[in-house]
Amino acid sequence: MMRADAARNLDAVLRTGARLLAEDPATTIATIAAEAGLDRRTVYRRFPTREALLTAVFRAKLDSANRVMDEARLAEAPVAVALHRYVEGIVPVSREWPLDVRRMMREDPDANVLREEASGRLDRFLRRAADEGLLRADVPISWARAMLDHLVDTAAHGFPLLDPPQAADLVVDTLLNGVGRG
Repeated sequence: MMRADAARNLDAVLRTGARLLAEDPATTIATIAAEAGLDRRTVYRRFPTREALLTAVFRAKLDSANRVMDEARLAEAPVAVALHRYVEGIVPVSREWPLDVRRMMREDPDANVLREEASGRLDRFLRRAADEGLLRADVPISWARAMLDHLVDTAAHGFPLLDPPQAADLVVDTLLNGVGRG
């Protein structure tokens, strides 16, 4: 088990690394350590390379996203309820871990496998939403998924003052009802 101070330091490095690497992929470990309030040697002991740190950040983001999906009960809860829970939980994750997951595919093949598994969970959930009649039958699931991802990203980063419940209300309503008057 990790000591409390070591756990805090690890969390600080991962969150600071996520933010700084999202802003500038060339950020050095020394810069991340300084911003996290730690000695760079402390960070290098845990992460000997930027790639090792990046892998840890990606995995922390994936772990957080998987916890959100578990808590949303995507397979069991009513679709609209599960969707709202998912969005309300994933918006803060997206804000806390702003690194683009597409980078993960290039940087860490093992993490990419985990990302694909998480992505499959969302695809199955949206298939369930379509099967239950909450999504139009003439719209491909891949389109609905792209819209969900884009709406979450827009809520998380385009409207940073929007709190997660409000973001979830907007995303769910927009995904399920659109913005037109129909």
